Amino acid sequence: MPHLYLVDGSGYIFRAYHRLPPLTNKHGEPVGAVYGYTTMLWKLVDELHAAEGPTHMAVVLDKSSKTFRNELYDQYKAHRPPPPEDLVPQFPMIRDATRAFSLPCIETEGLEADDIIACYAKAALAQGWQVTIVSSDKDLMQLIEPGLDLYDTMNNRRLGAEHVAEKFFGIAPTQLGDVLALMGDSVDNVPGVPGVGPKTAAKLILEHGDLTSVLAAAEGMKKGKLRDNLIEHADMARLSRELVSLRCDVALPEPLDDLELKGIPDAPLRAFLEHHGFRSLLTKLGQVADAPVPAAPTGTPAEPMEADPPCDLDGYETVQDLDALDRWITIARHQGWIAIDTETSSTDATQAELVGVSLALHPNLACYIPLGHGGTDLLAEVPVQIDRDAALSRLKDLFEDPSVLKIGHNLKFDMIVLGMRGIDVAPHDDTIVMSFDLDAGLHGHGMDELAATHLSHSCIAFKDVVGTGKSQRGFHEIDLKAATRYAAEDADVTYRLWKRFRARLPAEQATRVYEMVDRPLVPVIARMERHGIRVDRERLAALSAEFAAGIAGLETEVHALAGTPFTIGSPKQLGDILFERMGLKGGRKGKSGVYSTDVTELERLARDKGPGAEIVRKVLDWRQLTKLKNTYTDALQAQIHPGTGRVHTSYSLTGAQTGRLSSTEPNLQNIPIRTEVGRQIREAFVAEPGNVLLAADYSQIELRLAAHMADVPALRDAFANGDDIHSLTATELFGEVNRDTRARAKTINFAILYGISRWGLAGRLEVTPDEAQAMIDRYFERFPGINRYMAETLEAVRDQGFTTTLFGRKTWFPRIKSKNQGERQGAERAAINAPIQGTSADIIKRAMVRMEPALAAAGLGHVRMLLQVHDELVFELPEDDVAAASAVIRGVMETAAEPAVKLSVPLGVEIGTGQSWGAAH
Repeated sequence: MPHLYLVDGSGYIFRAYHRLPPLTNKHGEPVGAVYGYTTMLWKLVDELHAAEGPTHMAVVLDKSSKTFRNELYDQYKAHRPPPPEDLVPQFPMIRDATRAFSLPCIETEGLEADDIIACYAKAALAQGWQVTIVSSDKDLMQLIEPGLDLYDTMNNRRLGAEHVAEKFFGIAPTQLGDVLALMGDSVDNVPGVPGVGPKTAAKLILEHGDLTSVLAAAEGMKKGKLRDNLIEHADMARLSRELVSLRCDVALPEPLDDLELKGIPDAPLRAFLEHHGFRSLLTKLGQVADAPVPAAPTGTPAEPMEADPPCDLDGYETVQDLDALDRWITIARHQGWIAIDTETSSTDATQAELVGVSLALHPNLACYIPLGHGGTDLLAEVPVQIDRDAALSRLKDLFEDPSVLKIGHNLKFDMIVLGMRGIDVAPHDDTIVMSFDLDAGLHGHGMDELAATHLSHSCIAFKDVVGTGKSQRGFHEIDLKAATRYAAEDADVTYRLWKRFRARLPAEQATRVYEMVDRPLVPVIARMERHGIRVDRERLAALSAEFAAGIAGLETEVHALAGTPFTIGSPKQLGDILFERMGLKGGRKGKSGVYSTDVTELERLARDKGPGAEIVRKVLDWRQLTKLKNTYTDALQAQIHPGTGRVHTSYSLTGAQTGRLSSTEPNLQNIPIRTEVGRQIREAFVAEPGNVLLAADYSQIELRLAAHMADVPALRDAFANGDDIHSLTATELFGEVNRDTRARAKTINFAILYGISRWGLAGRLEVTPDEAQAMIDRYFERFPGINRYMAETLEAVRDQGFTTTLFGRKTWFPRIKSKNQGERQGAERAAINAPIQGTSADIIKRAMVRMEPALAAAGLGHVRMLLQVHDELVFELPEDDVAAASAVIRGVMETAAEPAVKLSVPLGVEIGTGQSWGAAH
C-alpha cells in the first residue's frame, strides 16, 4: 500500500536553528540551521528507508508570512517576532538542501504549510493510501484518523487519537478544532475566549458536542465569568474556529504520484555538501576518486577516513564483576589506548562523588562500570556492582600505565575526580583541546556539538536521563541500563572524535601547539584546581557589608539626582529616567521598545559635560559595586570548599578564542586590576599561616611581542634598554612627557593593538574623532612597522581565514568577509590582536608547564602554583623560600618561549610577595 510521508519543514528549520550554535560555511555565510536541517532530514530518510516506511515523501514549507488568515483577522500572528537575522538568508539554502535529496519541496502563496499538508493528506487518504505527518504540532493533530498518524521525531514516537485524548482531556481529533478555537493560541495570536484553557475547553466540548452548541448553550449556563465570556466573545470564538481550521479545498501543487520516493541520488547531494564544505556529511556520503572535496574552513584532510558505524547504544556492556573488568583492561594494554570518562554526583570536580567509570576501545566497543549506584534511602535497592576499592585499584594500574594512552574529553575534570582518589592519569590526549587547537573560532567544543558536527550523531541529553526540576534524580539513582547507554556513549564518542582529530593535527599543522603548549598543560591545571586558594571569610563578610552600604548610598544619590525613586537595575526604568525624564540626548530603543542602557551607552553619556553626566557616573559606580558584591564578596563565601576551606576556581583551556585561559566559579579574570575596590577583593585571598603568596607578572608582554612581531626597532631598543615604553610613545606623539601625555600614550599603545577605531579611541581619550584619527596617523608614522603588521595580518586572514601565533596556534575568523559591516569590522579588530594575545597566552602556558619540574629540580617541590590570571601567576610558599623560588620562577617565565621561539626583545617579570594577593602587588 502506498505510504505518504509529509514533513513539516518549518518545524525542522527552527529546531535545527536552535539546536546548533551559529556556524559559517567557507563562503562566510551563516549555515547553522542549514547544517542541522540537512543532518535531521538525512537521519529521517535513513530511518524510514531502513524501516521500509514511505513510498512517497515531500517536505512542505511556508511560502510567506501573509496568508488568507491575515485577511480574516489582521492581528493573526501579529505578536510573532520576525525570524532571526542570520536565519533569513538560510531559507533559500534549506530549500536547496531539500532538493539535493531529490525530495519535492512544496510551498504555496497564501497558504500555510499546515494547509498544504492537509490537502495532500486528504487526497492520499481518498485514494486508500496511508499517511504519516512528520510533526508534533497540535494544529495538525486535527487530521488524525484511521490511516493517518503523526510522527514525533524529537521523542521518536507515533501520535494517534489516543495521544490527542491524553493531551486534551479525552477529546477526539475531530473535536480538536473546536477546543483550539475556545482556548485560543497566544503564539499565533488566535483570540479564543478569555479565561478558557485546554481543560475547560475540553470539558465544554465533551458536554455539548461542538463549538456551535457550546455558544448556543451559554445563555443557560450558571452565572459567572465563564458564561459571560462565552456570550461576550462568541464572535471571536467563531473567528478563531476559522483561523484554526485547515483548508483542504485547493488544488494540489504537484500530483501525488510525483512524490514517489526513489532514493537519494549521489550527484546533487554531493554538490550541495561540497558547496558548503560540510565535510563530515561528505564522509558519510562516501568519497569518489573523480569528485575531490575542496578545502573547508576546518581544513579537514582531503582524504576522509572511513565512516564509523552508528552508535549502538544497546550494545554497550555493563561491567559488574572483576573478571569482566580485567578483560577490558587486558585489551586496553594490548592495543595501547583507551577512552575514559567518569560519572559523578556533581559538576564541581573537587566535591563530586564518583558514581561510575566508562571505557571505550573501538566504535561501539564501550562499557560502563557502576561504582556508586543505589538510592539514598537505607531501604533502596542497590544494584550488583564491583567493590569500589577493588575496581579503583585495577583502574589505577591501567590509568597510570605509561604504555597505555588515556583519551578523554575535558579530561581535566576526570583527572581531578580521579586524583582526589589517588589516581594520576597519564599519558593522555584530550579531545576538547584537540578540537580547540584545530578549529578555535569556528564552533564550540562541547561533546554534543562536536558529535553533531563531526559524527552526525546526536548524543543522549543528560536531562533525558536524570529528568529536570523536582523530578530530577541523581545519576547514582538511574537504573544501570539507562546509565550504561548514557555513560558508555560518552566514551565511545570521545574515541571516535579522537581518531579524527589525531589524523588532522599533523595535516593541519596543529601538532606543534597541541604538543608543546596545550596538552601538557591539562594535568598542571588539574593540580592547580585541586590546590585552590585560601580566602578570608571574615574579610569577605566585612567587604560585603561595606559594599552594601556603598550601594545604598549610591542609590540614594541617584534617586536624588533623578528627582524620584526607581529601580536602578531595571533597564526600562533607567532608560525612561535618563532619556525621557532627564532628557539626555542620543537615546536609542531596541526592538522591544526599551532604551539601551548597556555599559557602552552609559560610558558615552558619562563622558558628556552636560548635567546628566553625574547621574550616569553614579549609575556606573552602582553597577560596578553591585556586580563585585554579588560575584565576589557574597559568592566567594558560598564557594569555600567545606573540606579544604579554600576556593577552587575552574579553568577552561577552550573558553577564550585566542588561547587564553578563562575561569569560572569564581571568575578571577573580572576582578578590576587597578582600582581600589579590586585591591580590596584581592586582599581577601590569603596564604595559609606560615606561608606567603608570590605574584609573578609579565610586564607589558603584549607590547613586547608587538615590537618583535611587527619588527619595530624603536620599541625593541626601548625594551632592550629598559626604557619606559609609554614615555617613549609620549615623546614620539606629543613631543613631551608629563602625567597627561604618558597616560594618553599608554592608552594608545594598548588600544592600537586591539585595532581600535577613531571613535573608540576618541571615547577613551575624551577627544573628537578627528583628533583621535590624527593621533592614530601620527602613531603609524612614528612606528610604521605596527601599521604594516596590521595590514599584513588582515590580508592573511582574509586570504586563509585564520591567524597564527608564533607557536602555530590558529584562530579562525569566519566572519572576516561578512557582508554585515559590524560583523566584519569586529572580526578585523579581533584578528589584529589575536596573534599577539595568542602568543602571550602560549608563552605563559609554556611557563606553567615548565614551572613544577624547575621548582622540583631546585628542591622547591613544595612551592604550589595556585592561580593564573591574565599575565600573572600566583604561588604559595614558605616565606624563607621566597628568594630561591623567585629566581627559579623569574628564570622560567623569562625563557618560556625558548628554544621554539627566540624573541628579539626580553620578557620582563615583576615579582611581589605578601600575606594576601593584594599585598603581593
